[in-house]
Amino acid sequence: MSPGAGGAISAHGLGGAKDLPIPSELAIAGAVAALVISFTVLAVAWREPRYDAATSGRPAPAWLDRLVSSRALAVAARVLGMAFFLYVGAAAVFGKDSLINPFLGTFYVLLWVGLVPASLLFGEFFKAVSPVRTIAMLFARVSGVPEGQGLYAYPARLGYWPAAAGLFAFVWLELVYPASTDLGPVRLWVAAYLGIMLIGSAVWGTTFLARADPFEVYSSLVAKLSVWGRRNGTVVIRSPLANLDTLVARPGLVAVVGILFGSTAFDSFRESSPWLKLVQSMSSSRVLPDTLALVCFSAGVALVLTLATMATGVTSETPRRALPDLFAHSVVPIIVGYIVAHYLTYFVEYGQQTLIQLSDPFSRGDDYLGTADLQINYWLSMHPTFLAVTKVVAVALGHVVGVVAAHDRAVKLLPRRHQLTGQLPLLVAMVGFTVGGLYLLFAA
Repeated sequence: MSPGAGGAISAHGLGGAKDLPIPSELAIAGAVAALVISFTVLAVAWREPRYDAATSGRPAPAWLDRLVSSRALAVAARVLGMAFFLYVGAAAVFGKDSLINPFLGTFYVLLWVGLVPASLLFGEFFKAVSPVRTIAMLFARVSGVPEGQGLYAYPARLGYWPAAAGLFAFVWLELVYPASTDLGPVRLWVAAYLGIMLIGSAVWGTTFLARADPFEVYSSLVAKLSVWGRRNGTVVIRSPLANLDTLVARPGLVAVVGILFGSTAFDSFRESSPWLKLVQSMSSSRVLPDTLALVCFSAGVALVLTLATMATGVTSETPRRALPDLFAHSVVPIIVGYIVAHYLTYFVEYGQQTLIQLSDPFSRGDDYLGTADLQINYWLSMHPTFLAVTKVVAVALGHVVGVVAAHDRAVKLLPRRHQLTGQLPLLVAMVGFTVGGLYLLFAA
């Protein structure tokens, strides 16, 4: 959250040296060693591509396929998603403008951070419960327009660029805007989001939501690390790496992963001592320097990925300019690793607080959900060594999975003489991401 936020929200990173009681040098060295060893093993043992969207995975049991594909489950998910949206919306409109309003915790914790575990466990979770999709479907039914269609076909060249813009708007609100925990600005942001998504879906159909909705795109990217997928309409169970390989490269994908990864790194950086001293020494507001830093972190990740992937030989079938988007899928597990490392304590502890607050949406002493009397469990904060190890392992594992995904894609795309040497710039980039990310995690 912004520097001006108070209470538990302002400490949402909870990832500083105080709860990482292991030497930073040891953690960084271990993570880098795991990365280099993984690449060396892959170079020797992994000479042919192993993942193919057309054949990977095994069909789910027939009963599970029927359940997941049933209209009853789809309707139930939409009803529950819409009911929760209306419930939290009532708190946003009629609740008090204070940090105990559950709308804020729902927006910043349950939605933004909670999408990661929900998508890892259930696949494209947000797509199934999205209130925007539900409203768009209802409008289509009332107007008689075929479901999913719009007035025009969505331009392929736009790709994920609208989602990248929406994601940047969210992280700017969360991390830079001084009044990020005031009810008014957050309500205005959500209203603008709903309006843009509904107008866009009316013009370009639900394809617009799949490419432009920042939360749906975020959830769908993370869902590629789940075990759930589809092939020819049938539910299949795949390894997360095989599922990740099915991510279709589109314009703007590098920008999306750059913003997701870069904003998490910036969140640690903005609380580091050197940056705090710099912005506090300025006579003006820190909004401008924070905005510039956020842009630099996001663009920096995208630029490093672009340069590292393009620094290799290609065949005539693969344009060099297409390589960054084709390899961007390998950054998704790194993003998930850093989300876990950076937000774990915040999600568990402030998530519990939000659940308690949801029982009293109007701050009148109500207990609609029966959770008002629950107590927050601070077990994670009271076990700093376990927390530290979990964070470092999450970062290291995310990078190792990213290296494996990039290696399989390189073996598939690059000429044989460049399949290993062509990966070295990307390996160097990932080592840099590891060192920088862990340093910021410890330095915050």
